[in-house]
Amino acid sequence: HDGAQFPVASGRMAFTTDSYVVQPAFFPGGNIGKLAVCGTVNDLAMNGAVPQYLSCGLILEEGLPFDELETILSTMSDMAKLANVQIVTGDTKVVKKGEVDKIYINTAGIGMIPDGINIGPNVVKPNMDIILSGSIGDHSIAVMGERFGLELSDSVKTDCAPLNHMVHAVLNAVGPQVALLRDPTRGGVGTVLKEIAEQSQVGIKVEESKFIIHDEVRSVCDILGYDPLYLANEGKCIFVVEPSVTNRVLDILHDFPEGREATHIGVTMDKNIGKVGLQTSIGGVRLVDLLGEDQVPRIC
Repeated sequence: HDGAQFPVASGRMAFTTDSYVVQPAFFPGGNIGKLAVCGTVNDLAMNGAVPQYLSCGLILEEGLPFDELETILSTMSDMAKLANVQIVTGDTKVVKKGEVDKIYINTAGIGMIPDGINIGPNVVKPNMDIILSGSIGDHSIAVMGERFGLELSDSVKTDCAPLNHMVHAVLNAVGPQVALLRDPTRGGVGTVLKEIAEQSQVGIKVEESKFIIHDEVRSVCDILGYDPLYLANEGKCIFVVEPSVTNRVLDILHDFPEGREATHIGVTMDKNIGKVGLQTSIGGVRLVDLLGEDQVPRIC
């Protein structure tokens, strides 16, 4: 899953850690610092936890301009305030020029899981609904456009954002009916759905027509040969919920900027265990497998 869950004296805690090596460090709508805070906050939220405290480890290349470092740290501060978390400890190391690419960041985070929340692949059952909180591929295309010097529309930006407030609005309303939360980062929605099917021992059927792919993202994918189903997203969430609360979850998500494009994309099934079928727009069914190799390396 996106982090560890374990009992402590006052209840249950989630703990996660991640490292960020995105290249380039700055891209439309964000930078590596925004990724580091939002990614860790979101991993805690995917465990049903309320994010509270983060650590920050910096590995810096000799010669990194101070103004770039200050911008990254300022962004981390802004995102921490937005997510209502505190960065409470950290470390900095500087290595020789060429030993890292400007800056790498490691963050870890902890948060408490409220009573009544039980999030995990083991909770997923057949005949549950799958909801995706918005469009796919935006982050990867924003980063790749910057990396390759493509002249893209100003509307192409990372979707990176802290999702904890949106997620907990859902959990506060219908928490016991939410079985699983996942953020489709590396490997994209396709890989995450396949992992859910295998880990939860269910079949999954999703509809291609329900996925939202912005025109600019689709165009770049056509040019570069990318499959948007496998592109990383940094501000999206997959919910697996009881059908009785699907409409309520969608209503809650639509009230948040990060969830205004949320859609019901599919269902879990008691057949075709471990498999994901994508109902295509022309009526066929395409099997969705794990991403064999990273089509967009160093994306986060």
